[in-house]
Amino acid sequence: MMKKKKESSKNYLALCPCWKEGLDWSVDEEGIVTLNIENKGFFNRLAQKLFRKPKVSYIHLDAFGSFIWPLLDGKTTIIELGKKVEAHFGDEASPLYERLAKFFQILDSYHFIEMK
Repeated sequence: MMKKKKESSKNYLALCPCWKEGLDWSVDEEGIVTLNIENKGFFNRLAQKLFRKPKVSYIHLDAFGSFIWPLLDGKTTIIELGKKVEAHFGDEASPLYERLAKFFQILDSYHFIEMK
């Protein structure tokens, strides 16, 4: 008998996200945040040697992500972040909380953030 995957029942809107410790990031002159992810581990080293893959991957966030990223302090909930995004972007941010929940799910799945 196959087991069904357990559905995630996390309420992402009530969590307080913060950056993963040791994650390097920078902001360019246009205000776009770039995450600098070092590719570590045996298979990454092998791919770097054989396939000339980069040692560091650069992930550029969009305008919404670049606005949110510096605000991640581990004390502010996603609901509070949503209010700040709505005040800054207005109707351009809708559907706001669905986008925020998906954004944080993606960041969490890549281990770029921690949820508190």
